[in-house]
Amino acid sequence: MHGLVLSEAQRILDAGAAHARSIDQPMNIAVVDAGAHLLAFVRMDGAILASIDISTRKAVTAVLMNMPTSDLYDLAQPGGPLYGIESTNGSLVLFGGGIPLVRDAQLVGAVGVSGGSVDQDVAVADAAARGL
Repeated sequence: MHGLVLSEAQRILDAGAAHARSIDQPMNIAVVDAGAHLLAFVRMDGAILASIDISTRKAVTAVLMNMPTSDLYDLAQPGGPLYGIESTNGSLVLFGGGIPLVRDAQLVGAVGVSGGSVDQDVAVADAAARGL
């Protein structure tokens, strides 16, 4: 089984950008491989600059933890089993918009989206992931 390739990453970006356009919200969308290395990225016209780093960190977090970033929020609250984890690995992101990419039950990468509300980021990330 091969890992995520650029043509697949481009389909993921295209699917995410199409959904972002449909909700009229410019987004930053990052795709990383299974080693958490950036494979492809798009900053849509008008997407906020701060979200470049956030989208990439969401993708990295999703692949490192092998779970959607939205699943980490409750686990990382004070008293939770992962409290403080956001300060590890160069700063993990603990809110929605990062989704692991799985093919044939194998983690092949992740997508991270930022630029809108958390709900918008999650919706665009879900659409992007379906592009795989």
